[in-house]
Amino acid sequence: MDGRGARPGGGSRSNPYYELTDDSPVYVISVAAQLSGLHPQTLRQYDRLGLVSPDRTAGRGRRYSARDISLLRQVQVLSQDEGINLAGIKRIIELENQVAALQQRVAELQQAVEGAAAAMQQREAAVHASYRRDLVPYDQVQTSALMVWRPRRPGHD
Repeated sequence: MDGRGARPGGGSRSNPYYELTDDSPVYVISVAAQLSGLHPQTLRQYDRLGLVSPDRTAGRGRRYSARDISLLRQVQVLSQDEGINLAGIKRIIELENQVAALQQRVAELQQAVEGAAAAMQQREAAVHASYRRDLVPYDQVQTSALMVWRPRRPGHD
């Protein structure tokens, strides 16, 4: 193999290699600990607390992704540099995930609105195209009558 990725067991012939992404679980705990600058026991504790939960192999071994390593570094900065406790860090991570999900939903809704607006414009254009062209618009004739206003005098009803 040329090192571009692992060969899948029984994978498709058209794509014989896995595509590695930031979410691909590839690092064992010892490598993840080195990359994040943390002790492996700290990574186990973060997993137990639900701060950083790596994927698991069939044998229950932890496999960390590049995104997990980045999150471990973020937890370390928040804990050591900012002095935030682990419960606070967990809440920050939850809120960041919620914000990301909401931003994704807003983008989806924005696309739906834009699609509906385009469809409405097409329907409006179809209605305008269906107008009968042999009809001539009729403008009402304007009269030029003059009204004189006189105030009422008391006692003259």
